[in-house]
Amino acid sequence: MVQASIQPTISPSSILSENELHLIDAYWRACNYLAVGMIYLRDNPLLKEPLKAEHIKYRLLGHWGASPALSFSYIHCNRLIKKYDLDMIFVAGPGHGAPGVLGPVYLEGTYTEIYTDKSEDAEGMQRFFKQFSFPGFIGSHVTPETPGSIHEGGELGYSVSHAYGAVLDNPDLIVTCVVGDGEAETGPLATAWHSNKFINPARDGAVLPILNLNGYKIANPTILARISPEELDYLFRGYGYTPYFVEGRDPAEMHQKMAAVMEECVLKIQEIQQEARISGKIERPRWPMIVLRTPKGWTGPSEVDGKKVEDFWRSHQVPMGGMHDNSEHLRRLEAWMRSYRPEEVFDQTGALIPELKALAPTGNRRMGSNPHANGGLLRQALKMPDFRDYAIQMEQHGTEEFENTKVLGLLMRDIMRDNPNNFRLMGPDETASNRLQDVYQVTKKVWMADIYPEDEDGTELSRDGRVMEMLSEHTLQGWLEAYLLTGRHGLFHTYEAFAHVVDSMFNQHAKWLDICRNHVPWRRSVSSLNILLSSLVWRQDHNGFSHQDPGYVDLVTNKSPDVVRVYFPPDANCLLSVADHCFRSVDYINVIISDKQKHLQYLPMKEAIAHCTKGIGIWDWASNDDCGTEPDQPDVVMACCGDIPTMESLAATAILREEFPELKVRFVNVVDLFRLVSEGEHPHGLSDWDFNSLFTSDKPVLFNFHGYPWLIHKLVYRRANQDRIHVRGYKEEGNINTPLELAINNQVDRFNLVIDVINRVPKLGSAAAHVKERMKNKIIDCLAYAHEHGRDQDEIVHWQWPYSTDC
Repeated sequence: MVQASIQPTISPSSILSENELHLIDAYWRACNYLAVGMIYLRDNPLLKEPLKAEHIKYRLLGHWGASPALSFSYIHCNRLIKKYDLDMIFVAGPGHGAPGVLGPVYLEGTYTEIYTDKSEDAEGMQRFFKQFSFPGFIGSHVTPETPGSIHEGGELGYSVSHAYGAVLDNPDLIVTCVVGDGEAETGPLATAWHSNKFINPARDGAVLPILNLNGYKIANPTILARISPEELDYLFRGYGYTPYFVEGRDPAEMHQKMAAVMEECVLKIQEIQQEARISGKIERPRWPMIVLRTPKGWTGPSEVDGKKVEDFWRSHQVPMGGMHDNSEHLRRLEAWMRSYRPEEVFDQTGALIPELKALAPTGNRRMGSNPHANGGLLRQALKMPDFRDYAIQMEQHGTEEFENTKVLGLLMRDIMRDNPNNFRLMGPDETASNRLQDVYQVTKKVWMADIYPEDEDGTELSRDGRVMEMLSEHTLQGWLEAYLLTGRHGLFHTYEAFAHVVDSMFNQHAKWLDICRNHVPWRRSVSSLNILLSSLVWRQDHNGFSHQDPGYVDLVTNKSPDVVRVYFPPDANCLLSVADHCFRSVDYINVIISDKQKHLQYLPMKEAIAHCTKGIGIWDWASNDDCGTEPDQPDVVMACCGDIPTMESLAATAILREEFPELKVRFVNVVDLFRLVSEGEHPHGLSDWDFNSLFTSDKPVLFNFHGYPWLIHKLVYRRANQDRIHVRGYKEEGNINTPLELAINNQVDRFNLVIDVINRVPKLGSAAAHVKERMKNKIIDCLAYAHEHGRDQDEIVHWQWPYSTDC
């Protein structure tokens, strides 16, 4: 029952005139007719002849259950867009709910404008029906091919965070977000309800969530549909919303209720915003939301073969099958489709009749053509300071220390200063931890909940902040994805080990970008999703095994080479160069791995730019194979990728040069991980000629890697003479260790690397036995010191590159 405290003040009985009610219901019947047609028909779209088996698709795919409520919500949005000239987009959360969105997008004309062969006539409708969930065409989600979409429900849980991300810094935008009650059971969705604590009514737009309680998932009831109205009311009031309940089955009554409630919600949103913008008093309001309780599979078959279908889980997907060998089902399908009276809503050509056509907004006010849902139309390039101005100055390679990510914080401080309305920084309570706190000089952390006096001392909270912190990686990345898809810029940062929380979310965004880039030419380029992983595995010795996992990049390398990039800048100047490139890029996911602790600085800015531009290169100053009048072939290639592996490889190289002056060592550093891949497999891949030029074709390569060693073997699998490439990396050997102890346990340390070279360079042979023994003794000595003193030896902690000249 609808509780008295949440009834609309606008009377449901008077909101729509009799004629308006007739028209909006007819429009909804047209939407439902199209939804059923998409699932079942490949021919005879207007039922001009009795339905036959040959008119039916052989594979019946798609989901009917949520579709009627989606189109119901969509057309009520249309009414208010027209009445109040609203700037609104629509986010459909229920998985596989595309029929409920594609129908109204087609009826408003947007679909035909983009896909001209899907014309607004019988022939176009036939193509529109056939393409749905059909090989070579579109899927059953609201995919990137769907005009007006910024969200695909392939994986449930992200609709609310996407909706809120879209309205940040978009003061006139309203996002109507329909949330499925199955979707509402996911962890990401549960935390995303708290997004309302981060919306500033003076500078941001508003989200109108509509929780659609249709009662069932694929084969089970949903939790929120089986608790009492009072408990549900308390739940959303506890989340900080004012919930309005719309429930029923009769279409006429439901249209009146929905019209009244939605109008009251929109007027409340405008009242909240107007008050904040005029008075300047910014407090957290109670935003309205709607609980829409409808039967699952609303208006579909009540029962099939004696079993309940409507208002039950059997209507979730395809209510009836077997059309080619079950005449009764075929008859039932035709009766179902004719119940929507298509002859009343479409004319003889198959076009929507003019009276109904007039119900939809026009131009860019149509939700299918709103430019916010094709963010590249609105995107403006960032005003970028010159990253060279933030360079770490150095007199010599590898002798000075600095916190690498701190310089990124300085760069972003000025980016956010110069771009006050289209750049956001998002991370889970780790902005200062990851050394990015200089951004607080120009903007604080947005916080619309209570602020206490003691928060003035370092908490950095502000109603008008643009740094966003919340302990939900899902919500943060969801905000940023939508912020980018609606035309803006930003960065998401998190601890490396816990980036896995959003593994599958990363997958979904990568797939979205891949489809847009390669199959949806009308979508304009959007800013890249930039992800910074810090607090890295090799400096999580104090937090222990739980914080040691560099495997996020393994996931990244599985995605389409058209959209993923991975960078391991070894020092601060390289990080500045990489970040500048990433912030200017479009249509990628850029993953940057850079630690927050103090590290040796290796390259002056000019050298850093050249090195990052190449993505991989020889460090002449650390190599000695190019010394003398004629360059020699190296005896060994010391390769590295990542800040700590670079330092340990350099330290090992210094030992080798001291112990074996005649040994020719080439030092190669990798910034762009995909340079290792063959050129035919990734746009950044090296040709075999260039790869062999760097690494030789037959000399041993000792590759010291930041992550799991087998990833490098995967990337170079097509290169010749694989046995010469020996990779060291993290091998799940960690606990509460000192930094060197952690490196030793995983054999990425300088001493084990020297031993590896001795074992693999034939010319050293048994003559190097004494050096090998000294390395083993150093390992024992360092471990003993760490266990006695709880720290590494000073000569390890303060090690610097000892050579001031190249040779």
